[in-house]
Amino acid sequence: MSGTYLGMPAFPEAARTAVRDTTLRGNLRHATHTIRDKRARAVAELDDWAQLREAGKQIKDHTLRHLDRYLVQVEEAVTAAGGTVHWAADADEANEIVTRLVEETGEREVVKVKSMATQEIALNEALEARGIHAYETDLAELIVQLGKDRPSHILVPAIHRNRGEIRDIFRSEMGAWGRPAPEGLTDTPAELAEAARLHLREKFLRAKVGISGANFMVAETGTLVVVESEGNGRMCLTLPETLISVVGIEKIVPRWQDLEVFLQTLPRSSTAERMNPYTSMWTGTTDEDGPQTFHLVLLDNGRTDTLADEVGRQALRCIRCSACLNVCPVYERAGGHAYGSVYPGPIGAILSPQLRGTGSEIDASLPYASSLCGACYEVCPVAIDIPEVLVHLRERVVQGGPAVREGNKVVLKPAKGHAAERAAMRAARWAFTRPGVLRSGQRLASGTRRLHPRTLPGPGRAWSGTRDLPAVPAEPFRDWWQRTRGGKDEVE
Repeated sequence: MSGTYLGMPAFPEAARTAVRDTTLRGNLRHATHTIRDKRARAVAELDDWAQLREAGKQIKDHTLRHLDRYLVQVEEAVTAAGGTVHWAADADEANEIVTRLVEETGEREVVKVKSMATQEIALNEALEARGIHAYETDLAELIVQLGKDRPSHILVPAIHRNRGEIRDIFRSEMGAWGRPAPEGLTDTPAELAEAARLHLREKFLRAKVGISGANFMVAETGTLVVVESEGNGRMCLTLPETLISVVGIEKIVPRWQDLEVFLQTLPRSSTAERMNPYTSMWTGTTDEDGPQTFHLVLLDNGRTDTLADEVGRQALRCIRCSACLNVCPVYERAGGHAYGSVYPGPIGAILSPQLRGTGSEIDASLPYASSLCGACYEVCPVAIDIPEVLVHLRERVVQGGPAVREGNKVVLKPAKGHAAERAAMRAARWAFTRPGVLRSGQRLASGTRRLHPRTLPGPGRAWSGTRDLPAVPAEPFRDWWQRTRGGKDEVE
């Protein structure tokens, strides 16, 4: 299980379909503009935001450089606190571990806290195949699950739905999953939230097993941290008798005091709040308080391979705030489903091809799902240079080259369909390394500029159909410099 949505086409085809959906585009435009405007105001309140951003980057980079040591420290701390640690190399192994742990309890249903890691490995489907029902308790995840849909946003999985659609889903589907929607349910937010609360309440009180992820793991204490805004996470983390947490190995922070940075940057970047309404922390088990059995499943699933890439590894800094999605012009128009992964938007465009490789058509297309405008880098609270990684991955797709897959050094072949791009890049490299050829080419382009078309022919028509071709200047810069200054500085 790789986390790819089965049957999904490559990004260009999926996006082409998505942009024709006017309802989807309206939902996305309203939601992303609202969230990013609120985030900008929340961030502006902090005079030291730039310093916090840099601190978060440094903490994450330090942790990734010493991840082997901190992972062992986490295992020792969690075990000493009464928990049990399991190691999962990939999605299949993680699903088998979790399914076995649930079966050992004798239970046939679990309640879940919103978790990107469990979506990544398709845990719900794996549990369902063994006759175990997994109930999502986050409101947006509940909407997606009831609607037999897929998440389209990291923070707001049902961002592609409007209130009327949610009302219709509740009316038609809630009864099959438990308590039905109230009679005469309208699309007002208060009524929709109350319907979800009543529906979920019985599941919270009945469930004996809870499944979660974690936003952070503290190496020195073995503490796991979940931040959320609805309180469903608190219910899932405290009421069940058994708690199973599936957490990516990159979620570690070394010290307790490191949380001070991220508990400021994460809520402001994600929900535009000064702090999350619910911040739950637990360390192993405690007699007569909370779950009496705790299992931590540490998930690799391509993260070690990503760590081996000196440029791409910065994607592992991600704290899943979703700020990059909300400012991305491509995501705003295409939506999350077009990315074919639980990680949509700019971060998904660099994370998914590294976790899964670029062998499939959709993963090879994701590094191109960007205008390279750089807005994602500007808002990232841990300063991931997403445009840099996108260009790096585009080079890997076009040229192939050395990489690490499943822990082994391999040489990737160039992806199909990029022969023209490869030839163009080689021609550009040849010209740029020969000043005389470059100068002659620039003069030829300037001399024939009146003959240049306003649009490109053939496949290039799609590019120039929505933008103007840059006008070629009357003379190359070098000629202008030589003519106006004689190649000399004004200051002697």
